[in-house]
Amino acid sequence: MSDRTAPAPAAVLVTSRPLDEYCGLFGLTRAAIAALPGPLLDCPGGAAALAAEARPLGCRVIATDPVYARSTEEISARALAARATMAAAMDARPDLYPARRHRPPDRYLRSWDRAHRLFAADRAAHPGQYVAAALPRLPFADGTFALTLSGYLVFAYPALFGPERQLAALTELVRVTVPGGEVRVHPLHDGAGRRTGHLDAVRRALGARRITSEIRTVPSTEETGRPRRVLVLRRVVRPERHGGNG
Repeated sequence: MSDRTAPAPAAVLVTSRPLDEYCGLFGLTRAAIAALPGPLLDCPGGAAALAAEARPLGCRVIATDPVYARSTEEISARALAARATMAAAMDARPDLYPARRHRPPDRYLRSWDRAHRLFAADRAAHPGQYVAAALPRLPFADGTFALTLSGYLVFAYPALFGPERQLAALTELVRVTVPGGEVRVHPLHDGAGRRTGHLDAVRRALGARRITSEIRTVPSTEETGRPRRVLVLRRVVRPERHGGNG
């Protein structure tokens, strides 16, 4: 199987997740985001409100997504289509989503509506923080970001990201993250809930590239409704070599 062709952006849902949902999915808190010593990368950012909501906390977020080559109006249309898709999916496969008593669908989708409005206003006010780019190649220098988040892409779309492209994408996310910083990736399954069968092989290949990996279980919250598995990556930092007089 070859996965060398570039992903088609139109095949990926443009979602509008709020900051609290990011925290629930990736095991973060607002305090942890506020304490970051550098910028945060959201890849892909879609029509999410992370950049807008993190700014008052003192955290600078750069969102990157190939869809940012389009106008905000076009992105908004895609986001509304994604909302409709999500509503239908929650009705058709309730087993894949938190129990309705934990997160009523109407309330959840209203949080997406608010996030979408925040995104549109923030992109208009801070266009430089929304960068059009697609994995596995990002236009950032090595070690730019203190924390990198990648949600609902690398393992969620196996037709677009086969094993080779997954490895390349994860390696690229680590490259742009500072040594000692983390890359967090969620989910580790596709849109039908099927877990990635070759994840162990991908992790071994990452290890050969001096990238450590950990599967961390994130406790359930009101936003997520159930525990989540997050892939956490870090670059192996070589110890400094000090010269001696022999």
